[in-house]
Amino acid sequence: MSALHDSLWRKSDHHDHHDRQAQPTLDDITIVDQSLLKRAVGAMAIGNAMEWFDFGVYSYIAVTLGKVFFPSSNPTAQLLATFGTFAAAFLVRPLGGMVFGPLGDRIGRKRVLAMTMIMMAIGTFCIGLIPSYGSIGIFAPILLLVARLLQGFSTGGEYGGAATFIAEFSPDKKRGFMSSFLEFGTLVGYVLGAGVVAVLTATLSQESLLSWGWRIPFLVAGPLGLIGLYIRMKLEETPAFQREADKRESEAHATPKQQFRDTLMKQWKPMLQCIGLVLIFNVTDYMALSYLPSYLSATLKFNETHGLFIVLVVMVLMMPLTLFAGHLSDKIGRKPVMLAGCVGLLVLSIPALELIRMGTILPIFSGMMILGLMLSCFTGVMPSSLPALFPTKIRYGALAIGFNVSVSLFGGTTPLVTAWLVDATGNLMVPAYYLMGASVIGIVSVLALHETAKKPLKGSPPAVGSRAEAHAVLRGAREAAAMDDQRFPEGTVRA
Repeated sequence: MSALHDSLWRKSDHHDHHDRQAQPTLDDITIVDQSLLKRAVGAMAIGNAMEWFDFGVYSYIAVTLGKVFFPSSNPTAQLLATFGTFAAAFLVRPLGGMVFGPLGDRIGRKRVLAMTMIMMAIGTFCIGLIPSYGSIGIFAPILLLVARLLQGFSTGGEYGGAATFIAEFSPDKKRGFMSSFLEFGTLVGYVLGAGVVAVLTATLSQESLLSWGWRIPFLVAGPLGLIGLYIRMKLEETPAFQREADKRESEAHATPKQQFRDTLMKQWKPMLQCIGLVLIFNVTDYMALSYLPSYLSATLKFNETHGLFIVLVVMVLMMPLTLFAGHLSDKIGRKPVMLAGCVGLLVLSIPALELIRMGTILPIFSGMMILGLMLSCFTGVMPSSLPALFPTKIRYGALAIGFNVSVSLFGGTTPLVTAWLVDATGNLMVPAYYLMGASVIGIVSVLALHETAKKPLKGSPPAVGSRAEAHAVLRGAREAAAMDDQRFPEGTVRA
């Protein structure tokens, strides 16, 4: 209640610096329309599922793509070339963030998220149309790279916008749980991608898979993109953005670009925190869900189909764990949940990889599930923690830039760097050491955070789920203000 009281006092002071008796009203509180909230969360989760189906399917069929686009007698060289193209998409993600993020702060979250959806669908669909290396030679991997760059550019505006959209629609007390549906959608997309690839590899011969079967999951992206576009265009803008847009109309002294640059320059500390949090989140994500399936088949020579099904089961089990982590963060705070994931990785990465290296189904599943459990601590909490770092006027842009810089430098390069280190050193424990190094950075980043659970977003008034809750907040704020008046009589200055 104190956080809501402080926010209401700040808003009241903004309107009347001299009248200490100025009382907050219902206009000072955002009452969230529950039907709009459900539509917003559903649309972002479904859209995110479609987007990450498109993006994730590449990593699950990476071994086959290596044979189609990078012919070589060396399986490791093929894997490195394939993951090199995978990593290339991440190099342009900051550019996408720099374009789409500030644009979303100026023209609205909804329209930009519709753009990113259709661009991703086009890029993925085009991959399914590219002829093989055997047909057009070097132009095949070049076209693959161009399509991946288009995917990466569009993805640069996706996560920051979707996380911002849900966070700005959610009541303060339920933001962790509602935002966790974003990563729930991501997992659904990954599961669909892995499931389609697993079914194809299990039912098709190697020859059929190499000649035409690999194209199927990419060609599915076309109709999925149209569905996602329709869903997102039916949404309304967030209350926080609408308030900010109304305020901006009365502030003609600066252009939106100038305002964004000026505000962003003051946000260097939250930006560093964002980069550190995204590092541990995405290194764990891409290690567990993108690199290790290929590590199993290409390095440990484990059956590729069995490996995909194990990852598929782990991701299905992560779905309720992600929602639980989000709900738990609303109860005990974001920091304890994220810290548990970081410390867990530091302690359990080596035992988990030792289990995976045993090479049989049950130990592999156990090791992967340990990593999945730790990853759930991040997937459930990051979507609500990251938007809370920045004020409304630059939230989309700052989050998109910070998120994608971190992903490009550390997350998307994880499969490539890990595969190279394993090949160069011959040490099969490199993935565990990599995770442990990332966990140390994660611990430092989490400890440096201010707790944001149950608190309003920066630059936004309190958000509640009903008028009854709003009246309860007002009563609490007025009681707290009366106590302040008793403690600090007229003429004194509050600290």
